[in-house]
Amino acid sequence: MRHEGYEPTLYRLFHEYVHDAMAHELRDPRLDDVEAYLTGLLVDFSKTERLFALRDSEGRPVTSVYEMLAEGDVLLNAGSFEREREVHKHIGDYILFWSGVNPDYLGRLRLDDGRELVCDYTDQGRQSYHVVSTFDYSPFDREAVTFRKLSDLFEAAAAVLGHVGRQLPIGRVN
Repeated sequence: MRHEGYEPTLYRLFHEYVHDAMAHELRDPRLDDVEAYLTGLLVDFSKTERLFALRDSEGRPVTSVYEMLAEGDVLLNAGSFEREREVHKHIGDYILFWSGVNPDYLGRLRLDDGRELVCDYTDQGRQSYHVVSTFDYSPFDREAVTFRKLSDLFEAAAAVLGHVGRQLPIGRVN
């Protein structure tokens, strides 16, 4: 799903760790798509520019979840439903990544931007993946089921990434 075009050695490394963590945390063989997605997410976010890739209409980086939500709302800043999907996918990915590999980062984000104080990150990550899962028509239909699973299993997926993050030096922010 996400691994096309990735550097194969890095993908294989992350896949090995994700596969082991999935066996430890989830123990469900019907989650190959989630395993591949989590591996791709780690590879994707190994590049800082991808982690902070969301931009507003002026081209400025959007770094707070509060601002991301405004960016993904078709009544506010999202110019299309496809933009809504793109932003909510990024929100889910962003929160899932940090929830797993470095939950303290989300705590600092909450303190840095007072608007974040009322945000339940786990609930928002789950909701954002649910929004993405509702795009069950072409060209998004093949991924809809995976995002439904990610929404339903958000905490377990974060635990998988946390398991990987404890074994590899990823997601460290000073």
